[in-house]
Amino acid sequence: MPVRQLTEAVVNRIAAGEVVERPASVVKELVENALDAGATRIDVITEGGGRRRITVTDDGGGMSRDDLVLAVERHATSKLDDDDLLDIRTLGFRGEALPSIGAVAKLALTTRHAAEPHAWTLAVEGGLKGEPKPAALAGGTRVDVRDLFYATPARLKFLKAERSETEAIRDVVRRLAMTRPDVAFTLAGEERAPLTFPAALPDAAGRLARLGAVLGADFAANAVSVRGGRDGLFVEGFAGLPTFSKANALSQYLFVNGRPVRDKLLHGAVRAAYADHLARDRHPVLALFVDVDPHEVDVNVHPAKAEVRFRDAGLVRSTVVRALLDALTRESGRAASTGGGATVAAFRPGGLAPRPGWPAERGAAVGWDWRGSPARPGGDAGAATPAGGFAEAVQAAFAIGGPSADARAALAPVPAGTADAATPDGLDRPLGAARAQLHETYIVAQTRDGVVIVDQHAAHERIVYERMKAALAAGGIARQILLVPEIVELDDADVDRLTARADDLARFGLVLEPFGPGAVAVRETPGLLGRLDAAALVHDLAEHLAEWDDQLPLERRLMHVAATMACHGSIRAGRRLKPEEMNALLREMETTPNAGQCNHGRPTYVTLTLADIERLFGRR
Repeated sequence: MPVRQLTEAVVNRIAAGEVVERPASVVKELVENALDAGATRIDVITEGGGRRRITVTDDGGGMSRDDLVLAVERHATSKLDDDDLLDIRTLGFRGEALPSIGAVAKLALTTRHAAEPHAWTLAVEGGLKGEPKPAALAGGTRVDVRDLFYATPARLKFLKAERSETEAIRDVVRRLAMTRPDVAFTLAGEERAPLTFPAALPDAAGRLARLGAVLGADFAANAVSVRGGRDGLFVEGFAGLPTFSKANALSQYLFVNGRPVRDKLLHGAVRAAYADHLARDRHPVLALFVDVDPHEVDVNVHPAKAEVRFRDAGLVRSTVVRALLDALTRESGRAASTGGGATVAAFRPGGLAPRPGWPAERGAAVGWDWRGSPARPGGDAGAATPAGGFAEAVQAAFAIGGPSADARAALAPVPAGTADAATPDGLDRPLGAARAQLHETYIVAQTRDGVVIVDQHAAHERIVYERMKAALAAGGIARQILLVPEIVELDDADVDRLTARADDLARFGLVLEPFGPGAVAVRETPGLLGRLDAAALVHDLAEHLAEWDDQLPLERRLMHVAATMACHGSIRAGRRLKPEEMNALLREMETTPNAGQCNHGRPTYVTLTLADIERLFGRR
């Protein structure tokens, strides 16, 4: 087949295929144009998932008649002062959006510049440009796109259902709304309820308000402020507490110079920062805004500008990780506020499991025969009630047993001169004063305005883990020599993995060596862990080493080892604690970094305020 020059119409449609993938692409390009034009209000209307109609109206600067005519030509833009493609300070700069949309749809632009006596309108259908005509518009620009892909019907086959396309458009508007809290956004369509984001102040409080409106009130209540930077690179935004996490990474919103991006480098930095706080299958919720000199980032590596490339990737990664770690450390004692709500929901009648004599419908009260109650008077229905029978039945109904350990202040007085002497019950402490231990696993503490329930194993696991990290940073972890080395039998492959990591394990105080085929000898254990089951620890380490990627940085592998050891060296569930031990654990939690969650990302405590409890009993 001979070489031939493609027609202008085909060239335009090929270019349109790079820019306009789906209706959401059109919305993205048009809203970015409105933001670059200085709009303070942007309204988006869609029909048929954006296929039949997309209308974007803004109150920006608008265009003159001559600019309008030139705006629909390929490679025409007002967003580059010169030919320097490394100095991009706007969201759009290619000059491809409007001509590409006009090549595959019916496009109508109406705009009015402040210097013009009236507005002008111009139509483009299937790449054919009409003549500008006078029109009526108070100010700004209105872009109307109808019958998307009518000129390339094959593309329609690859679009998803209207609901899916509408959701993609909503995601685009939400992301752009996060970048500019000072701009009001409205998205309306026949498929979903209108989406409205009122304008807010362009400061941290305004940004958090906008993020709360987009991501939900729970995010605003469980987010920590992130701020940091060096060498001309600045990072700010808000990140969710580790205990406020999701099962996927779809709630991570990243922006570079105000541009929404999906960047592997930034996502990797987020994972690294949360590595000590979250389980592998959990992902944080956050919105981070990276500002860097335009010459230090290339935004021209993707037609839709969804990916970027940094000149100094190491600087970006380290800055993002440091900013997130500083924020998480600053708020390390907090746990997600959603834990209390989930706890209250679990206590509601609908969440109670049925007991013998309860109605089959859980929590149902209508039609309940009182004679089936465990506390009914007497024995069989209609039988005479013996003297004292009612009292005995009631007593039996509430005979659920006492707490594992009682830590009431009357039984555990605080010695004079201690830190809690001024507040004998410790009620003014963040985690309150221990009152009881339930099921030899959970500590119940009382504060001035509520109740705190602590998982003793998870809490102590975090404490031990932070101790090991501090000791490692200070020069090493003290060891204790076993009088008789403990021999642990393993598979040959596990023995090889452990001996290959023997030097790393020794840094944490665990000294082992091969002991013939299929076994290792444990000679020293970490002093921080006290008495422990060395065989169980070695078996766990062997299993984890088989899962860990050899490509992980040494620091991450060491932290995995520390987390596994901390789990074995912490207070186990099922151990009865004395009152002073419970209070000592609460006090140490208050001074330990990241004490709001264990090494696996689970919360270490749940707070129930008096308001929560009052709602539970219908007092509110």
